Order: sequence, then structure tokens, then C-alpha cells
Amino acid sequence: MATADLSIQDVSKVYQTVEGTLTILNEVNLELKRGEALAITGPSGSGKSTLLYIIGTLENPTTGTVQLNGQNPFELKPAEQAMFRNHEIGFIFQDHHLLPQCSVLENVLIPTLVDKGATKEKTELAKSLLDRVDLTKRIEHRPAQLSGGERQRVAVCRALINNPTVLLADEPTGNLDPRTAEAIGSLLLEIGKEQNTILVCVTHSETLAERFEFRQELSDGKLNVLATGSASVYSEGTKA
Repeated sequence: MATADLSIQDVSKVYQTVEGTLTILNEVNLELKRGEALAITGPSGSGKSTLLYIIGTLENPTTGTVQLNGQNPFELKPAEQAMFRNHEIGFIFQDHHLLPQCSVLENVLIPTLVDKGATKEKTELAKSLLDRVDLTKRIEHRPAQLSGGERQRVAVCRALINNPTVLLADEPTGNLDPRTAEAIGSLLLEIGKEQNTILVCVTHSETLAERFEFRQELSDGKLNVLATGSASVYSEGTKA
């Protein structure tokens, strides 16, 4: 593999409980570069979301290192780490977490507010992203006026507004019906390639995982390779 943009080396996560030591991740190693898409599967409680949160700097590893674009974000001061996260990492969760009082456009622009704000350039980019996901006609709507698939498409645009190096998706189709889930899966894979972003998706859906270029399973704290570059990647999906 060429030089990795995302490198995880010997990352472990251990909790101390009343019953003793609980190891969630055990010396996990992973390398990805821009444009690559990885699906991580595994049973509930295996640590999939924990690994995603460590990549996203929402949780510290107990041991090991994370490098993104040559920078270890856990060496940064809290304010610097927050800025790094905002610029380099985009998040999509099972629940869209849109602000109900804000319009579609305003929700997409929220990550820009901690930096230079909703500049003309960022506003045009937001409109372009919304057009890409076929939501131009819904731009002034509130989340309550959207379908589940539409809300998740807004969340995708919000995650991409700062052109992140890594796009992290935690069960992005978990609350969607099969038809809508297929469409959102197609969108994530397509737009990840278009934006040249690293896409890491945690999912229980084997149907979704099988469409990814790379697949690994998290079991007993370790990542096990299921597929490397052999997936069909995506097919043309229906609108969600």
C-alpha cells in the first residue's frame, strides 16, 4: 500500500471495571489512504464504535498511536484538537443529529461556524453539495419536513462541508428501510470517491459491507481482513 493518510498503530482501549480489566481493542493496526472505503463489521459490543470514536478523536486510546496526514491529534492541546477534528474529520451517525430549528442549508453550514463562519464560498459549497444529493428544492425546509433518507443526506453534506480527510459513518443505514438504506449506501460510496475522502463505515449490515472495497471484522479486540479491493463498490441506487 502507498503511504497511508490514516495510520493506526497498536491501538488498544482498556477499561477498569469493578470486575477487573476489560479490553475492548487489543493492538489494532490499520492503514488507509484517500479515496479508499472500509467497512468494519462485528458483533454488538465488539468495539466497532469505540474504534471509530478513537479515529475521530472523540475518545483517547489507552495505548498506541493515530496519525492523520502525518499528525497525531492526541498530542494536540484540547482547543487545537477540536479544530483539527472540525477540519479533518466528518461524522455521520445512525441518528442524523440535525438541529430541528435550523433549515437544511443552515444544518449543513454548522461545522463552519467554529472557524471563519458561513462565508460566501462555504455557502456556495453547501448548496453544491445539496444539489449533488438532490436536495436543492428542500434547502429551506426544517428536518421535521424531511424523510429519514433526506435527513441522512443532509448529514452527509454536513460531514463534507469542510472537505475532511476522513469520513466516519456509524451505522448510517441502521434506522432506514432497505430501499432507502441501499440508496444511502450508494451515496456514501459515490461521494467518498468524488471527494477523495477516506470512508470508514461501521455497520451490522452485511449487505452494505459487501459493497465496500475493503472489509474487516472486529472480533476479540482484533481486526480481521475479510476482503481487500474485491467488492463491486456500488451500484446505481434509488433516491432516498
